[in-house]
Amino acid sequence: MPEEFKYTIGWRIPFWLSAVVVIVTFFFRRSLHETPEFENAKKNNEIAKLPLGVLIRFHWRDVLRVVFCAFIAAVSIVYGTLAISYGKSIGHMDESVTLWLVVAGNVGALFTQPFFGKLADRIGRKPVFIYGALSSAAFMPFYLRSMETDNTVMQFGLSLLVFSCAYAAANAVWPSFYAEMFSSQVRFSGLAIGTQLGFLMADFAPSIVAALGGLEPGGWVVISLFTLVIALVASVSALTAKETYRVPTHLLGRTAHKVENASGAQVQ
Repeated sequence: MPEEFKYTIGWRIPFWLSAVVVIVTFFFRRSLHETPEFENAKKNNEIAKLPLGVLIRFHWRDVLRVVFCAFIAAVSIVYGTLAISYGKSIGHMDESVTLWLVVAGNVGALFTQPFFGKLADRIGRKPVFIYGALSSAAFMPFYLRSMETDNTVMQFGLSLLVFSCAYAAANAVWPSFYAEMFSSQVRFSGLAIGTQLGFLMADFAPSIVAALGGLEPGGWVVISLFTLVIALVASVSALTAKETYRVPTHLLGRTAHKVENASGAQVQ
């Protein structure tokens, strides 16, 4: 698009088109059935009428855990905004190339995320999530440094490595990983509140990194260290969570005492 049109009206077009997605999603959602566990909880009047109160009283640790795990979303922001800004301002890369780097990484993730999802069902949510967080931090410096070169092939290869082969692991697992921390009584509220607060924190990443000099010469060090901090916070938080990939759905988020009262058997 012409520059003037792009920065006045053109950038708004994708947001207008999202209205179509909302309509389609609404009709899809109307046709979906609730899970048997939720239906049973609803039938037995176990759904919290004031879920926020129940979350704060009994599940505040899990909410905080989700908040800090969800901070991993900042890696996507670093990859999709800060890295390409660094490439344009410091590496003097063509704008179209930097945008195609992001497109390539996301297209690659369409193929790798199902693999990571299946892997999480085999070995657990935690190891896959932690791998995604730490490997994103490990590969990010190489990706940023490649933007200071003229090697386009290497840039695309490292873009796929950072996003499709590293961050995609955490991105594939978090919906199930976070949700399984809560019982059906408060699962939706716990997941929604925890992730949105974490995403809100992640949204400050560009401002923080820019203020620290991440978009100046040598800024790749600042961006890389910031990504490492994000990855460590998310990984440590994930380590404190219970592994849930083998826990039956109706037992998720329950304490041993509650499980014993409900089913007559304890789950460690």
